[in-house]
Amino acid sequence: MWWSDRGSGCGRFARLAAALGVAACVGGCFQPLYGDRSVDGGPGLRTALSAVDVKEINAAKGTDEARLAVEIRNALIFDLTGGGPAPRPAYSLTVRMSSTVSDIIVDTTTVRPSIEDYGINATYTLTEIASSKQVINGQTFARVSYDIPGQEQRFARLRGLRDAESRAAKVIADNIRSRLASYFAAGT
Repeated sequence: MWWSDRGSGCGRFARLAAALGVAACVGGCFQPLYGDRSVDGGPGLRTALSAVDVKEINAAKGTDEARLAVEIRNALIFDLTGGGPAPRPAYSLTVRMSSTVSDIIVDTTTVRPSIEDYGINATYTLTEIASSKQVINGQTFARVSYDIPGQEQRFARLRGLRDAESRAAKVIADNIRSRLASYFAAGT
């Protein structure tokens, strides 16, 4: 076998040296996604993301969707600015959303759901403010399930639904932030 041959120490050393040489050459091709500067010396991704103005998400007042719209917007603002002050906006982000609830497992004796699935569908548009040009149009979704422990525990069902809504809102915000980061890092 190749590892038991004489002189295999030299072969291992040569393979290790080749692997380290390739890693050193390729290592310069990557940049940290959230670094302070880009590879070409320009502003970093954090600076570009913080220049995005997240518009208010329209939803009917006083509904669960209105609460979720605020939650998604707040998560996006925090994710894009890192909690710091935002510079003068260069981009505008518009998000539209809708939600769904589906029964996954239904108890056959009581005909009540045991597990439900909560979903948010969102479409978003990133517009460059200076030129009014839409640079990104995209869609994302989130589906999270939650248990209903016992059929008579209505509060537990409502609490499970609210937690599922919050988790789905965070997934939507993370997906949009990742897409924007991809655009600013790669330009596509």
